[in-house]
Amino acid sequence: MFYIGCPMWGYKEWVGNFFPPHTPPGEFLHLYSSRLTAVEGNTVFYALPSAETVARWKQETPETFRFCPKVSRSISHASSLESSSEATEELVERMQGLGSRLGTLFLQLPPSFGFAHLSQLEDYLSSWPTDVRLAVEVRHPSFYTEQHAVKLNNLLRRYNVGRVMMDTRPIRIGSAEEKQILQARERKPDLPLQIAVTTDFIFLRYIGHPRMDVNNTFLDTWAWQLAQWIEEGLTLYVFCHCPFEVHSPSICSTLYEKVQALTSLPPLPWQPDQSDQPESGPEQARLF
Repeated sequence: MFYIGCPMWGYKEWVGNFFPPHTPPGEFLHLYSSRLTAVEGNTVFYALPSAETVARWKQETPETFRFCPKVSRSISHASSLESSSEATEELVERMQGLGSRLGTLFLQLPPSFGFAHLSQLEDYLSSWPTDVRLAVEVRHPSFYTEQHAVKLNNLLRRYNVGRVMMDTRPIRIGSAEEKQILQARERKPDLPLQIAVTTDFIFLRYIGHPRMDVNNTFLDTWAWQLAQWIEEGLTLYVFCHCPFEVHSPSICSTLYEKVQALTSLPPLPWQPDQSDQPESGPEQARLF
């Protein structure tokens, strides 16, 4: 399966392009899930939702939709991962309320969590429930050296855990002013892309450029790779970000179409037409 989506389901600037005009916020999730097939659960990173809220998310989305919640920062950014076992149990139990709509959770470790802390991660993974999928995102440069990357990837394979791949190259293209604005808005670490398959699913975060002509080369390459993984039987979770988030849905749609041209896929529920494209505001028109 190929699940694709954005980092959020509610963004007010989508009203009038991705969402119909005058769409109220209460309808965002229902409409979003009828257009794209997955979402990162960034809200869970900041606060654990109530059981009633999780039940409502499940009710408002189709069976084919997948949530990929980010592990709460009270866990991922704690002084020690080992100290968060009770909070982790509560998080997992709450997210299991999504039933079949739960894709994989992902643990985004802080930039201070380096290779020297690998034993903490191993202890944490050893207690992670085997019936709930997990992906791990590392942000410390030490994990991106060849020797340490191999050790991390082997650890993840041992516990059947995915490694989050993040591609920030598109926002590092353009004039100095353009790159400064994009990186200030997105605030993603400048780390090299590492392709690593450590389990039976892929978790990719693509940080796209507001201009599709910049994205196209990257998306063509990703489409080929994603199609290969689909042919190998892997499940894909792909999330398209953009510093100007209004463009994220169209990046999702473009990438999906490129993969669809290379392998057998059902049509995406939403196919944008010209009226769906976001209008450039003054800042965007001047810069992009």
